Amino acid sequence: MLKRIFTLVIVALAILFSASISASPFDRGRSNLAISAGSGSAFNDDYIILGLGYGYYLTNGLQLGIGFDFWLNGSPSVYQVTPEIQYVFHQVPKVKPYIGAFYTRSYIENYDDLDAVGYRAGLYFVTSGNTYIGIGGAYRKYQDCTESVYTDCSTSYTELSFLFTF
Repeated sequence: MLKRIFTLVIVALAILFSASISASPFDRGRSNLAISAGSGSAFNDDYIILGLGYGYYLTNGLQLGIGFDFWLNGSPSVYQVTPEIQYVFHQVPKVKPYIGAFYTRSYIENYDDLDAVGYRAGLYFVTSGNTYIGIGGAYRKYQDCTESVYTDCSTSYTELSFLFTF
């Protein structure tokens, strides 16, 4: 009897372990933590941009997320909050293309807050079962933007992300 219980436990653990290995990081119910880094220019100054984000997959490939960006080493201080929706073409083997849309609220020291909308696209490279790297591009258009104050009311940029799923 004890041998039979032991065998059932081993089989159950093997099934659970194999299911977790084959699960995609883009499956329904999965979450991810993203860390990003980049650079940008504004107000005649250069910034280092560090970001942190969280995403949740509503269905396979479809994610709702929120991100926070901190613009460092420049003046004035800039902080951004960005809710987004993204779709990852998870069925594609090896490299996973993605597209997304977002809204950004920018908090700028000594200036009025600024809203923007934009889109992004790129590729994810799965490095292991729970981590992946993303590289892509994004376009952002600022709303109610005055070019005499901000110089440019739209921007495109490259993104590099490191994501961890759980």
